[in-house]
Amino acid sequence: MKNITVSVHDETYRRARVKAAAAGVSISRVVSAFLSDYAREDSEFDRLAREEAALRARISNFSAASRLDREAVHARR
Repeated sequence: MKNITVSVHDETYRRARVKAAAAGVSISRVVSAFLSDYAREDSEFDRLAREEAALRARISNFSAASRLDREAVHARR
């Protein structure tokens, strides 16, 4: 387990300490829980990967065999 040092305003610390004491937990436990939740959140990469998977699942009528041939792609008018 790692120890960290965090600087906060005196009033913020006082209010957090009172609130933690009312809940029967330590400030260390509150900060640890916050960081655990923060680290658990998906990264941008994870979010985009899920979005890509959802989009691919919606594509149902695609076949590489039905693509245009070279002549049709490069037809000039």
